Amino acid sequence: MANLLYTQYAGLQFHNLQKPKLVREKTSRYLTLSPLMAVSSPSSKTVIDWKEATSHLFSDDMRPIMLFDGVCNLCNGGVRFVREFDRSGKMRFEALQSESGRKLLQRSGRTPDDISSVVLVEKDRSYIKSEAVLRIMEYMDVPFPQMALFLQLMPLFMRDAVYDNIANNRYTIFGQSDSCEI
Repeated sequence: MANLLYTQYAGLQFHNLQKPKLVREKTSRYLTLSPLMAVSSPSSKTVIDWKEATSHLFSDDMRPIMLFDGVCNLCNGGVRFVREFDRSGKMRFEALQSESGRKLLQRSGRTPDDISSVVLVEKDRSYIKSEAVLRIMEYMDVPFPQMALFLQLMPLFMRDAVYDNIANNRYTIFGQSDSCEI
């Protein structure tokens, strides 16, 4: 397998059978959920398929899951805001630091300790950074889907630059709590 990728994390060796893809479909970027697996050592036969390991989260409930930093005051406020304007309950929420959140991060091709971005996980794809925010807005009540459509006109690199600036300074500006409020 010529395109087999290996990375190391916390003593585990991760490999992916295909190179990670960023796919652009019209104006939307999303990460495909790849068969990312963990192997405890190169000689070990223990393999974890993260898509399979988290499939139970989508077996009975197909609603997307918003992953957020559970100790970030800005993120917790964002979750409260989304809940308020998602009156029909189209979304679920999970802290990035939770066990399910860490597994969903790995399912999305990210490291389990990566709390740098909000992530929206749907059954077959994941969105990160500004694309996640815009996709979340599409699930909310009016006028947010229309605002998301308008904001997609801004180039992705500009949206992500604004997102990264806020994300990198969120603890300094908004502070953090000792535990997740949700």
